[in-house]
Amino acid sequence: MSKLVAFAAIQGAYNIVSKAEGKYKRALETYGGSQKLEFPNTAYFLPIIYSLTGMKVTDLDSARKPLDFARKLLPPHVKKDCHLPFLGPLLDAGMAALFAEEIVEAIRYVEDPGFYQPEAEEPDLENGKLWLGAADDKIMRKRGVEFVDGTAPGFAAIVGAAPDTATAKKIAEEYQLKTIYVFMAANQNGTTFAEQLVQEKVQIGWNTRLVPFGPDISAAVFALGFANRAGMAFGGIQPGDFKKQLAYQKDRVFAFVNALGDVNAEWAANAAGCVNWGFPTIADTDIPEILPTGVCTYEHVVANVGHDEMPSRSIEIRGLKVNVTKVDIPLAYGPAFEGERVRKDDLYLEMGGGKTQCTELCKMAEMNEIEDGKVELIGPDVKDIKKGTRMPLGIYVQVAGRKMQPDFEPILERQIHHLINYAQGIMHIGQRDISWIRVGEPAVQKGFSLKHIGTILHAKYHQDFGSILDKVQVTLFTKKEDVDKLTKRARAEYKTRDDRVEKMTDESVETYYSCTLCQSFAPSHVCMVSPERTGLCGAYNWMDCKASFEINPTGPNQPVEKGECLDPKLGQWKGVNDFVFKASRQTVSHYNFYSLVIDPMTTCGCCECIAAVLPGCNGIMTVNRDYTGETPCGMKFTTLAGVMGGGQSSPGFVGHSKYNITQRKFVAGDGGLLRLVWLPKALKEELRERLERRGKEVGVPDLIDRIADETVGTTEDQVMAFLKEKDHPALKMDPIVSG
Repeated sequence: MSKLVAFAAIQGAYNIVSKAEGKYKRALETYGGSQKLEFPNTAYFLPIIYSLTGMKVTDLDSARKPLDFARKLLPPHVKKDCHLPFLGPLLDAGMAALFAEEIVEAIRYVEDPGFYQPEAEEPDLENGKLWLGAADDKIMRKRGVEFVDGTAPGFAAIVGAAPDTATAKKIAEEYQLKTIYVFMAANQNGTTFAEQLVQEKVQIGWNTRLVPFGPDISAAVFALGFANRAGMAFGGIQPGDFKKQLAYQKDRVFAFVNALGDVNAEWAANAAGCVNWGFPTIADTDIPEILPTGVCTYEHVVANVGHDEMPSRSIEIRGLKVNVTKVDIPLAYGPAFEGERVRKDDLYLEMGGGKTQCTELCKMAEMNEIEDGKVELIGPDVKDIKKGTRMPLGIYVQVAGRKMQPDFEPILERQIHHLINYAQGIMHIGQRDISWIRVGEPAVQKGFSLKHIGTILHAKYHQDFGSILDKVQVTLFTKKEDVDKLTKRARAEYKTRDDRVEKMTDESVETYYSCTLCQSFAPSHVCMVSPERTGLCGAYNWMDCKASFEINPTGPNQPVEKGECLDPKLGQWKGVNDFVFKASRQTVSHYNFYSLVIDPMTTCGCCECIAAVLPGCNGIMTVNRDYTGETPCGMKFTTLAGVMGGGQSSPGFVGHSKYNITQRKFVAGDGGLLRLVWLPKALKEELRERLERRGKEVGVPDLIDRIADETVGTTEDQVMAFLKEKDHPALKMDPIVSG
C-alpha cells in the first residue's frame, strides 16, 4: 500500500475531526448542551455511530463522547522514514472521519433546519431546494424492501462531479438501466453531480433512484447510515455489534464509491472509511491504488477508470451480478424509471385517470386460439394525434401455456402496472378499470407507439413467467365503443375473481406457502402465507405464492403441507413448525398464525404494519409504516420495527399487511378484529369500506367509529376514555393478557 495513500487519508481524517470539534464547540456555546441533536424521523439516532458503537446521540452533550472517541481512533501521522503498509491505521482514520462527519451533519440540521428536506422523496427545485439529506425511517424501510427483493441490487455513492453534464447523464442512466441506486454527495470546484443531472433535465430523487444527499463530502455519511440502518432494521443486528454490522455490509449490501474529480485528503479519508464496509472506491483520476484483496471482495481503490466504463468496472470490482432487461422499444427500460413522473409541461398523451376510460384485462386462452407475439392496435396511435390529446385505452392480454391456470390471470394482470412503468417517459398509475397512463413528449420524439405496450408485455411475460406460459398476444383498443365493451366484460371478470378469492379460507386448503425472500436481510425470518393471512410486506397473497412456485420451483415461495393441527384457535400446525425450524436455521421452533400474544409469527422490517398489545385498553393497536407520529404503546413505527424486526418472534407484537387487518383470521386467537382499539386515521380511511363490511360480519356495524386514532389521543389513558364513551366491545371481552 502506497505511503501517499496512508498519508492523505490519515491527514484528511485529522482535518475532518478538527473541523468537527470546532463546529461542535461553537454549537455548544450557541445552543447549550441540552440542544437536541438528531437526524429527522429515525429511531436509529446518528446511525453510523449508533450501529457501530451503541452510543445514542440525542443532544449536544451526548455527542461529546463519540467525538472524543473519533479523536482517539486517529492513528499516528505517517512518518517519513518509517511506514508500515498495513490497512489497520487507514481503516481507523476513515472511521474517525465518518463519526466526526455524522456529528457535523447533525449540527447542520440545528444551524440550518431548512437546508435539507427530511420527509421528501424528491427535490423541491421550484423553491431552490435540491438536497434531501438523511432518509427518514419511512423512506429507508420503503426503499430497503427493494434491496431485499433484489429489484435494487446495490448502490453507487458518487462524490464530486463529471467533467460535463452529458457525461453525468450518461453515467446516471447506465446505473438506472442496471437498477442500481445512485447516492450523490460532495462537489468538485463547486459543481455537483446532482446539479449536472438537473441541468440535463434528468428527474432526480428516491423515485428515480438518483438521490441528492448533500453538496459536501460529509453528506457521504447519509449513504453509509442508510446501509447500517438496513442492517439493524432488516438484519436484526444489535446496535454496537460492529463486527456483525460490517460483515453484513460486505456480504449483503453491494455498494461502492465513484470518486469523480481530484481526490483531496478529506475524500481519501472517506474512501478509507468506506473500506471498513467492504465498499471499494473507483476513481477517474490518477490516485494511488490499493489493489490487493483484504477487506473488500476484490480491489479496494482503483484509479484512472474512464467514464464510459465507470459503471461496468465498478460493478465488477464490487463483485455484483446485474441482469439487464432487453426490450425492443425505442426507450430506456428498467425498474429505476418506475418512479418517473410525466408532468403537465411534458405531457403528450393521456389515457384514463378519470378523464377517459382505461381498462386492463388478462385472460387465459387455448394454445390454438392465439398467436405468440401478435400485437394489434385497433384505433388511432400516437402518430395520429396531437400533443395534449386525451383518449380511452383498453389493454387486452391473452396468454396460453400448458401450466397456465385461471387463478394466475389476476397475478399476470397486476404486472401490467410496473411493466409499463419501467419504460422511460411513460407513467402508469392504478390497475383494472381505473388505470391512468401518461406519455411524455420526449418518449414520442424517440418513436414511442402504443403498440410498444404490447411489445413490453410480450417480452416481460415471457421473461418473468416463461415457465407457466408459452404464448402471449396483446390487443389494444383506442376507440371508445371498443374500450367500453372491454370494460363491461372486465368488470364481470373482476367480480368473479374477487368472489372466488374472498371465499377461500385457511381450512379450505391443505398447503400453505413459505416466503423467505427477506432472508437476504433477515436470516431467521420465515413468512408463511395462507389464504387468510397475506405476507406481512403486503406484496404477496396465497395465490401469488402459488404462482411464484410454479414459475420458480426452487425460489423463495415453497409449498408447505400443514400437517397435524396442533392448535386451531391460535393457528399452529406441525408441518408448518417443521418447515419454519429448518428454514430459520434452527432459530425458530414454532409460531402461531392467529395470535400476537402467544408466540406470534416472526417479523421483518419490510412489514406494512405492526400490531401491539395495549393491556390497559384490553385490546390491540396497529400502526402502518407511513404514519410517523406517536402511538399509544409508547413507540413509533420505526422504534417498534427496530425492537422486534429482523426475524424475531416477539410476544405482544406482530408484523402484518394492511389487508390482513380485515381478513377473518386477523389475531383470531386473541379475539379478532373486536380487539382493535387504535389505528392511524389515514389507515382507517384507506380501509374504511372493508372495515365497515367486517364490522357488520362480527355484529358491530359501527365498529370503525368506535376505534380510536391519533385525533383522539396517543396514550392509553386518552384511548381508554374514548373506548368507554363509545362502548367499544373490547372492554367486555376476557383479559387479553392473563395473570
